[in-house]
Amino acid sequence: MRLLIPLLLLFSCGASQAALFADNDARDEIVKLRKYVKEQQDQRITDLQTKLDASEKSRQALEQRLNEQKSQSVDLLTQIDRLNAEISRLRGQLEVNSHEVELAQQRQRDLYADLDGRLRKLEGGATAGAKPADTPAAQPTTANAADSTAAAPSGDSAAELKGYEAALDLSKAGKHKDAIEAFEKFLDAYPSSKYAASAQYWVGYSYFSQKNYKAAIASQQKLIKLYPDNHKVPDAMYNMANSQIQLSEIDGAKQTLREIIAKYPLSEAAPLAKKRLAVLESVKSKN
Repeated sequence: MRLLIPLLLLFSCGASQAALFADNDARDEIVKLRKYVKEQQDQRITDLQTKLDASEKSRQALEQRLNEQKSQSVDLLTQIDRLNAEISRLRGQLEVNSHEVELAQQRQRDLYADLDGRLRKLEGGATAGAKPADTPAAQPTTANAADSTAAAPSGDSAAELKGYEAALDLSKAGKHKDAIEAFEKFLDAYPSSKYAASAQYWVGYSYFSQKNYKAAIASQQKLIKLYPDNHKVPDAMYNMANSQIQLSEIDGAKQTLREIIAKYPLSEAAPLAKKRLAVLESVKSKN
């Protein structure tokens, strides 16, 4: 019994030590496992953060490209507006120059007619002076009577031309409000004048220059109604289209431009209408 008790004590101590070693190994394994799991989690977090950073950079790049495209679109629209204004200005200069040529030609015709009438009167006076003193003065011949009748309209024609030129000079000087009043007075005084359609056109053009686009359209519509066969109709329609563009009535402007091209293909406004229509359709397709 004395020998058995020490042996039992030795066996129990060995078992305790073995159990202690087993617990330490388990703790080590748990620590290693936790460390491995933490490393894996950290690696996943790092990978996700890298992907998130890459996605953020891609988003910022896309936003920058989008902003650049918006900026380019705004610049394009601004350039189109500037071109529209420049075309309108050049168109106005062309109209002014054309009318100046027409007026110069009219002045030459009026001067020639006036000179011819004066010469005929002098010839008639010389013939009468050659007759005897007791001979009654001869009555005017039919031709001379016609010349005398034509002399009166010559004065009216000169006043008519002067009134038109005065209104046109106001428009050329940029005094569009005064030009409108002058042209309207001219139309009231000479409703049947050969310059009436042109005067009505310049009323609309002056309203356009004042940025009163609705009044410009109404004035040009009046021209088309009163003088449907006049050569100014295509120009009036082109001015209407420009006014409609300024009012953002793009569909109406396109329809007006198409009518110019279809109805007046040989007019000077037709090629301008084609270019303007192409620009409007191009802008729509890009948007």
